[in-house]
Amino acid sequence: MAELEETVELPIEHRHFIIYKPYGYLSQFINNQTRRTNKKLLGELHDFPDGVMSIGRLDQDSEGLLLLTTNGKLSALVRGRKVEKEYYIQVDGIVTDEAVEALRQGVDISIKGETYRTLPAKCFKLAEEPFTGPSARKVRDERHGPTSWMSVCIREGKFRQVRKMAAAVGFPVLRLVRVRIGNVKLSDMQIGAVQEVDHFELF
Repeated sequence: MAELEETVELPIEHRHFIIYKPYGYLSQFINNQTRRTNKKLLGELHDFPDGVMSIGRLDQDSEGLLLLTTNGKLSALVRGRKVEKEYYIQVDGIVTDEAVEALRQGVDISIKGETYRTLPAKCFKLAEEPFTGPSARKVRDERHGPTSWMSVCIREGKFRQVRKMAAAVGFPVLRLVRVRIGNVKLSDMQIGAVQEVDHFELF
């Protein structure tokens, strides 16, 4: 009787992408809503391979750095508290030192109808408007009152957390751009750009 050949399982070659998600796009590839809508999905930005998924999300109104991979095991690592996420936010009004200090200490926000105390955040005012590319959404100009920019770094990711944090200290967000996940930076990427990489330099 011929000997049975052993089956050798080769490691899966995963693929990884860094994108600058534009305003107005959902962080997904399939529209899960039952009714037909005109929602924009990530698959419109690039010819991604089968099985690719976003690691974490940016809501439809938010822009910036989003990591995509075919390796689902990376998702828990990136979404965990070991990896810091940095956001540049444009807010309504000139942000005060008191508001910045409150964010650094942690503020109360609402999550699913319950009060949640955020972890202390790294936060500082930006001296000038950062280069984030033109927004696809019209942001009101200075004729309707001043605006300012700040950086907020967190290690958690509750739904619309940064927006809720800013509102809690009296400065509603007009524009939100995620610029860093761990050591992966948006740098000079253009809005809608896609880069394929060998791996993510998170630490």
